Amino acid sequence: MIYLPARTRTRTRLRRGRLSQILAIVFFAIHFLFLAASPHAQSVGGVEKTVGAPAESGQAAYGALADTLEDPEARHRLIDELRALAQGRNPAEAQGGDRHGAQDAAQLSAVSGIAVLSQRLGNVLQEVTAQLGSDISATLDAVGRLGSSQGVTQGKLDDQMPALRALGLAIGAALLAYAILRSIAGLLFGRLNAWIRRKPAGEAQAQGQAAESPVRSSPRREGRHRLGRITLSRKLLGVLLALVVDLAASLLAALAGYVAVVGSSQPAYGGAFAFQFLTAFVLIEAVRSISRAVFATRYDELRLLPLQPGTARFWNRWISLLIALTGYCLLVVVPVGQVVFAPSVGRLIGLVIMLCVYITALRVVWSQRLAVRTGLMQRADAAGTAIMGSLLRILARIWHWVALAYFTVLLVTSQADQAAALAFMLSATVQTLIAVVAGALLAAGLRRLELRRIVLPPSLGRNFPSLEQRVNGYKNPALRGLHLALVVIVFLVILDAWHAFDLAAWLDSERGRAAVALVLRVGIVLAIAALSWTVLASLIEHRIGARDGRGASEREKTLLMLFRNAAAITIATMTVLIVLSQIGIDIGPLIAGAGVVGLAIGFGAQKLVQDVITGVFIQLENGMNQNDIVEVAGRFGTVEKITVRSVVVRTLDGGYHLIPFSAIDTVSNHTRDFGYHYAEYNIAHREDVDQAVAELELAFKDLMEDPALAAQVLSEIEIPGVTALNERGFTVRVLIKTTPGNQWMIQRGFNRLVKRRFDAAGIELPYPQAVVHFGRDENGHAAPTDAKAIEVLRQSTQTAS
Repeated sequence: MIYLPARTRTRTRLRRGRLSQILAIVFFAIHFLFLAASPHAQSVGGVEKTVGAPAESGQAAYGALADTLEDPEARHRLIDELRALAQGRNPAEAQGGDRHGAQDAAQLSAVSGIAVLSQRLGNVLQEVTAQLGSDISATLDAVGRLGSSQGVTQGKLDDQMPALRALGLAIGAALLAYAILRSIAGLLFGRLNAWIRRKPAGEAQAQGQAAESPVRSSPRREGRHRLGRITLSRKLLGVLLALVVDLAASLLAALAGYVAVVGSSQPAYGGAFAFQFLTAFVLIEAVRSISRAVFATRYDELRLLPLQPGTARFWNRWISLLIALTGYCLLVVVPVGQVVFAPSVGRLIGLVIMLCVYITALRVVWSQRLAVRTGLMQRADAAGTAIMGSLLRILARIWHWVALAYFTVLLVTSQADQAAALAFMLSATVQTLIAVVAGALLAAGLRRLELRRIVLPPSLGRNFPSLEQRVNGYKNPALRGLHLALVVIVFLVILDAWHAFDLAAWLDSERGRAAVALVLRVGIVLAIAALSWTVLASLIEHRIGARDGRGASEREKTLLMLFRNAAAITIATMTVLIVLSQIGIDIGPLIAGAGVVGLAIGFGAQKLVQDVITGVFIQLENGMNQNDIVEVAGRFGTVEKITVRSVVVRTLDGGYHLIPFSAIDTVSNHTRDFGYHYAEYNIAHREDVDQAVAELELAFKDLMEDPALAAQVLSEIEIPGVTALNERGFTVRVLIKTTPGNQWMIQRGFNRLVKRRFDAAGIELPYPQAVVHFGRDENGHAAPTDAKAIEVLRQSTQTAS
């Protein structure tokens, strides 16, 4: 609204029709909705600019030229435009020729955001300091004119009296109407508080049933959860309705002030200050309504945060006071002071008020830092998720520093640009809160997904047993990567909100697009690598562990496991190389260096190469497989593991032997096709050979009567006959053909039965015997011998045998 000091045209517009007043009231109510979101709500300064436009246009031009010359970038741009005009070219074309340089500068500015931020902060502080010195000097000059005819107001007080009277009328009418409307709204707040406190009928019935029955069934738990959600919904609905009522009271009070100003006999132009106050009143009371919705000092059920009444009253009082002081200072006091008094006086008044706000905020925050930290720590301990508990603990430690930084930025911003300070702070705060809340909700969702296990269909579980575990193993790292990306995005959005980083310009620049594309490409490469490994490993495991009776043989299992290990190394190497190439690292020297290193290793590690080559040929010739019983390098045992260069043998005493393939010159495999129980039984010379053979055949018949042992015998017993005669007796050889690897079991069972049959038949198994000869004379007669000596000798002989 333009302020015109000429009094000759004032009375002609005072008499309006009733219809025009009603239309103006309706227009004002709609107009407030747009003013609340407009950064140009502080437009009273335009009155001063309009009034003094003819006298100050030249000064403004000089000031703009000085600002242009002071800024190096603007100065260079001005010089380029002047040179283009001197050469007869269009300045726009000249600027288009340097478009790539400007883009490079913009990209450099986007990358070096910290340096740009520090430079801008230094410029702002320099401007604020210079402006403060100029304001102090101008204010001292104005104070020095107190005794003169102009005084501090420079003779403008008389011209502004109508506007000041309209301002007083608007303040009085709005505050009176607001007090009445708040009293009426209090009745509705009480009803909403009682409505939320009153439990639904279903909830009381469910609680009575739970008290009667100690058994907690699943339907009852679901019912209680549903009723709990209903109670929470009632609370949120009640808080929202209370907020709407509070906002409506503020709008109606401002409307009452507007009606009072319009219905008064003040000139039309005299309502500029009043409209400025009413706009500020709506904005400030809207913010205070949000504070009252959060802290709700008189109505416990309408309090959004779970705080004690005393704590809620404390914070609501101080936050409302700071909001009111800051808002009315920057939206009313400073603009009105700049019009009524000298502009320097208005700015100094704003500085004094903002310093009081800043000191008060510092004192309140610092005095409550420990109490708030304790409360947040308690909330963190009772948090349902770990991520929320961690965030609350971090906030408990740094909340006061964040609050101090916020009020410091508010102070500096309010002095750097008083007209746009609140608009900037409001937009930055809202954007920060939206980013933090949205980030917290998404982080909580990611955390819930991380705790939830992916369950595959039973058919896939049967065919691919390890697939579900592998998929769940990929899920958590992927979600953690998304969580990290979310934190980075929230951080960049917050920096963009406070103009510390131009996120839109960075995304529009080549570097920004390249960074986003790089992240996407790396993600796609990792996803393809994970998918390839999952499919390959699942197919191999499916083939190894097939349950349809056509499972892989031991040789095939060994080869598949070797192929699996080689594929894992290949996929990991290729993934690392591709990722390095995507992030801008030249992998050509790496590959060349790897070739040189491989050649050096080939010369220096010939044994290793020999191990690998020998192992390949052993596997191709099917020399041994996992679980085979072999004898290699002097070790007899079971093959537990086969790698590219070595084999692991577990001996009977539990020894773990790692044998490189180069140390193996002979492989004795006892689990190929079939086995033999091969034994040679020594029998005394005095026994009958045919009877001994018959007893061995009877022992075999006894063996075949045992189902467990008979199942491992492939053919009848073979007794080639007597294979040796020696000093201890004669030897009978026995051969029993068995399934591979079970010859030792047959050996143990058959030996037990042979011993039992020989004992029953009286067949003696020989043992070492000694023949004693006594000395004789030349006639052949032996000397008499003591019988006791002979008995002792016999006993000693028996003992030795």
